[in-house]
Amino acid sequence: MTTPVPQSAAAARDAVMRLLMSQFCGPAGEELAADVAVADALLVTSELVTNAIRYGGGLTGFTAELTNEGLRLSVADANPDPPIEHDPETSVVGRVGGYGWALVRRLAKHVSVTVHPGGKRIVALIPLT
Repeated sequence: MTTPVPQSAAAARDAVMRLLMSQFCGPAGEELAADVAVADALLVTSELVTNAIRYGGGLTGFTAELTNEGLRLSVADANPDPPIEHDPETSVVGRVGGYGWALVRRLAKHVSVTVHPGGKRIVALIPLT
């Protein structure tokens, strides 16, 4: 689902939730089950979009689509630098932040980073089963 570029992580989560509800809610409008897969999808959405806004020079693209393997998120920003890997074993005690990329990589089945003129695109596939 191509959507207008969200202005916040909350707007991106709303777009993902609408997509999931359109696919998985019954005709009577039953609520989407609040399960771990949905929580993971929303958490990965928040992390990728927040990082694009905070560190990537702004969110320049956003798509969410359902595939046979799960939810595919594509988030583009204006910074060509790849996300920074932080090693939890050597992290500074008391440091706030810096754990989102590891979380995204742990929750997603597949993650790719593609650098292009004007920035980068991160694609994450989150299993929904």
